[in-house]
Amino acid sequence: MIKRVLLVDDEPDIRMIAAISLERLGGWEVVAVGSGREAMTEARARRPDLILLDVMMPDMDGTATFRELQELPETRDIPVIFLTAKVQPQEVSRYLELGACGVIRKPFDPLSLPDKIRAIVEVE
Repeated sequence: MIKRVLLVDDEPDIRMIAAISLERLGGWEVVAVGSGREAMTEARARRPDLILLDVMMPDMDGTATFRELQELPETRDIPVIFLTAKVQPQEVSRYLELGACGVIRKPFDPLSLPDKIRAIVEVE
């Protein structure tokens, strides 16, 4: 069951819209950060139930962040859903092969975002 979500996106507007959606419609506690480095710190400190992770970010992109999360015993089992505009079939296949539990396309509909997340997590 999802209670706490770590939202990682370098775009402040996307963080704000997604966080409002996840809190108000999903009923989840959300911590939103703008970089992969911040995500690593918060994931270890807060142990979220789910990480929603942007792919294209400066410095440390989403796939590098995901790989680092997978290397740590305390974060390895946290489900990760990539939130990205890069959704060509080969890209989606690559994210899933890395071990992500799903991919949500940007731009997303804030009204349906929590339902999409639930559908992905419940399938797992």
